[in-house]
Amino acid sequence: MMDIHQILEKLPHRYPILLVDRVLELEPGKRIRALKNVSINEPYFVGHFPHRPVMPGVLMLEALAQAAALLSFADDKLQSDKNSVIYFVGIDGARFKRPVEPGDQLILDVAVDRIKGGIHKFSARASVAGELACQAELMCTMRSVGGAATPV
Repeated sequence: MMDIHQILEKLPHRYPILLVDRVLELEPGKRIRALKNVSINEPYFVGHFPHRPVMPGVLMLEALAQAAALLSFADDKLQSDKNSVIYFVGIDGARFKRPVEPGDQLILDVAVDRIKGGIHKFSARASVAGELACQAELMCTMRSVGGAATPV
């Protein structure tokens, strides 16, 4: 559905914080399924943890938020441009169910719950081989890099 080159056109993130490698499915305004390949070469594995490398939970949430941003940017009703950035404004109910290790493929499933007053609310789940690794409700809004808010 979307390769790394298309993702780089939409998201401002770059290595080492770009955490979406491919979009597998996309229904604009509804849902997205994306992929993060977890590699031992990731810089955080040097210290988290040297004897048992585990992907930090905050980075799983960041990967889900980046997938949510891609879903938001895919909405034709959204007025965005090169100066638009999607920001986190809240995380509720975050739960971590299993460790994510090098060699895993993290599947990111994000669905729009509602859009109200410029705030997008999403249900988000990350899984490995069909097993839930992380889930949360995410809230995001769009802002212009220049400072003025852009209606979502």
